[in-house]
Amino acid sequence: MTKQLKRRCIIYIVGVIVYAGAVIADTDYILDERIIFGWFLFAYLIIGFESFRRLEENMMQKRFLTEYTLIILATIGALGIERYTEGVFVMLLFELGMLFEAYTTDNTKREIQGLIDIRPEYATRIVHGREFKVDPAALKPGHLIIIKPGERIPADAMVTFGISDIDMKTLTGEAEPLPVGAGDKIYSGCINLSAAVEARVLETYEDSAVARIMKMVEEAQERKADSEHFIARFLRIYTPVMLLCSLAVMAYPSLTFSYGNWDTWIYRGLIFLVVACPCGLVLSIPIAFLGGIASAARQGIVVKGRNYLEDLAKADTFIFDKTGTLTEGVFKVTDVRAFHMTREELLRVAAHVESYSNHPIAQSLLEEYRRHVDQRKVYGMKEMPGYGVSAMFEGQRVYVGNKKLMDRQNIFCAEVDQDGTVLYVAVGRLYAGYIVIKDSIKEDTRDTFRYLKDKCGAVLVMLTGDTGKASIPIARELEMDYAYTNLLPEDKLEHVEDFLSIQGNGERLVCVGDGINDAPILARADVGIAMGATGASAAIEAADVILIEDELPRIVDAIKIARETLKIVNQNITFALFIKVLVLVLAVTGWFNMWEAILSEVGVMLVAILNSTSVAKYTV
Repeated sequence: MTKQLKRRCIIYIVGVIVYAGAVIADTDYILDERIIFGWFLFAYLIIGFESFRRLEENMMQKRFLTEYTLIILATIGALGIERYTEGVFVMLLFELGMLFEAYTTDNTKREIQGLIDIRPEYATRIVHGREFKVDPAALKPGHLIIIKPGERIPADAMVTFGISDIDMKTLTGEAEPLPVGAGDKIYSGCINLSAAVEARVLETYEDSAVARIMKMVEEAQERKADSEHFIARFLRIYTPVMLLCSLAVMAYPSLTFSYGNWDTWIYRGLIFLVVACPCGLVLSIPIAFLGGIASAARQGIVVKGRNYLEDLAKADTFIFDKTGTLTEGVFKVTDVRAFHMTREELLRVAAHVESYSNHPIAQSLLEEYRRHVDQRKVYGMKEMPGYGVSAMFEGQRVYVGNKKLMDRQNIFCAEVDQDGTVLYVAVGRLYAGYIVIKDSIKEDTRDTFRYLKDKCGAVLVMLTGDTGKASIPIARELEMDYAYTNLLPEDKLEHVEDFLSIQGNGERLVCVGDGINDAPILARADVGIAMGATGASAAIEAADVILIEDELPRIVDAIKIARETLKIVNQNITFALFIKVLVLVLAVTGWFNMWEAILSEVGVMLVAILNSTSVAKYTV
């Protein structure tokens, strides 16, 4: 519980004690009317302190008609007609509901923080064979660290010595430990389970995936969904209408069919104001979305804003990158053809130029080369998204990429007609040969697509910079609706704009990718989903949803959570409006007094909040 919430609770308890004393004094003793009024007013001001503070904030923001306006007018009116006990009791119950809402929100936020707050307390650095405990923030790339059994990994690193099992549950949601050894990447925040391992730091803690994800989730809690914007717009009309209706209840009967009966109808008008207070409606929606974010975090899915949950539930067009998203991203060299040099020499040149890249294609070249790569011989590295890479190697500019790169450099070569990804290699202005690399479809892609088609009626689209030879067979095998190949980042963005231009108001477009060249479309889509484990930093920053583990079924999990969240939101709205209309009718006709009216409103509020918090426990 936060200090502010504790302070509110203390003020509230003091107010309740003062109110109880006023009730006892009024019941058991004969006191001057002014003393009784002063006592109840004192209790009222203490209990309603937070409501008056919120009303002042709203007034400063030029929001004059809110739920606080209604409840304060109603309770002041009750005090004005000398119904002191009821007036203060209404504020007491109202504040109790608000405290419960504040506690629930605080608890949900702390639960989300608990799910993602996996910061290690310390790191053990090795310097000249000696171990030193340091702050994880002090680690820099290249530092050697040791992680002992039971310790959290302090920064993203590469294992250099040792074999162990890593608990990835806090990061990915997976219960099964991941075995790692020399050469494997390990992630900050995960727990080393079985044996000590040495590792070399790859990134500072501040730049690690976990640190970025924690920041994103914290920011996500403040972004509002469309439902919340709708309720805000609704209340701008609803509140003044209810205020006018309550005035009509007070005045019209007393001036017509119940002439002169002002006390009765003023009282019923005040009850009308109490019942009209939209607290249950206003409070339950953000809590439901917070619960949805917490549930997603538990499944290894980071949702950057409440609005993206709502958009996911409405998604019907899904656009996918190919490499590393639909396919394993584990490439194998299947053919090497060299001109003017040997096969081994062509592999040596390509492997050196690609050695600075983390792209799976680059890794497959290094794997096929199987020899030491001296990166000191490579400099002037240039990465050209949609084309390939170039670098200076042994005094010559080397180009490794697709056919478009060769055409761009005016290097003549015949187009290779083979399935798979074809890398063309040129040394200087001389075409040196090509390397064919193939990828395989991820095992769970078909099941994911089946769900999207059956349950979402989805249109499935592939946008890739790879060739048609490498991509079209995969699109056909997965029964995708559209496949566009040989695309530059700007081409991908243009296709996304085309799809956005034809979608209806209730439809949403989702883009899924992992590379730097996917960042523009992830940012432009209604919902951009990035692969968090192997995804480029630009893609992760641009995306609205991050899958911590690169598993497509997590998209299905995210959609299920989003739909469950919206279902709860709609249930709350329907329930609150139904009860409100029913109680309003009963209050106007004299069946409800003020106590019963506020009890019904608080009951609606509590039911809605409890229903909303159930989303946080939802599992898929």
